[in-house]
Amino acid sequence: MPTVYKNNAKTVLKSEVLARLLRGLSCGQSRSPARTVFIRDVSYNLNTLMIKYLTFGVSISFISWIVGMLLNFILMKTGYYHKISNLNFIENKKQNKNIGIEYFKWIVKNSFFKFFNPKIKVDNKKTDLTEIRKEMTIAEISHLIAFIFVTVIALYMSILHNYLFGLTIMIVNVLMNLYPSLLQQENKRRIDKIIKRQRKTVANKI
Repeated sequence: MPTVYKNNAKTVLKSEVLARLLRGLSCGQSRSPARTVFIRDVSYNLNTLMIKYLTFGVSISFISWIVGMLLNFILMKTGYYHKISNLNFIENKKQNKNIGIEYFKWIVKNSFFKFFNPKIKVDNKKTDLTEIRKEMTIAEISHLIAFIFVTVIALYMSILHNYLFGLTIMIVNVLMNLYPSLLQQENKRRIDKIIKRQRKTVANKI
């Protein structure tokens, strides 16, 4: 199996593999052994790189959750936290559906991800919705901080290595950080409507 080496931030195959390909092409052999070997080697190296990139992306995203929670804990002690606790990037329900938030919500409800936020659960009508909203905000801001953290790393890896590396990290980052943040924003909008109705009902009774 030919080895690979890095040259000017690009991964290239060794010259003998390319030479075999050229020999096969020069003879007009569209299905020559050289071409077959070349395609096999490229496919193998691409698969290996993608596994490496995806593994790194998932790992750094898990680490970013810890970073997000720690920085969120610090932000909670500042007056600035109240300003960022009412973010709404995509308010339109149809747009949220178009980008797949409904599918993502289903995945969260039916996978191990549902165990990450056990406090965000409405058990009955006596559940304190204000406290639930607070937990949603913590999750939202933590994921948003984590998203920014991983984005910086993705940009760095794009420059240091290649754009495919950075793009792969960002795809994982969107699924593991941006979408959870958008989901919590949608959940908060629903909670806010319920809280508003409850307060209106109490005011009418008075």
